[in-house]
Amino acid sequence: MDVPLWLTLIVVGWLGVKLVRPPWWLIAVLLLGGFLLADSVFAPLIDSAVK
Repeated sequence: MDVPLWLTLIVVGWLGVKLVRPPWWLIAVLLLGGFLLADSVFAPLIDSAVK
């Protein structure tokens, strides 16, 4: 069974918000920070650390 990555991320994110109940500002900071880091000079470093 092949599940798309975007669907998996949505389900895991939804479950995390429902079960852990983090504040909405923390969710916004994590999303914005991840978006900004993906387009920064640190992106190759993060990519090599993840692989």
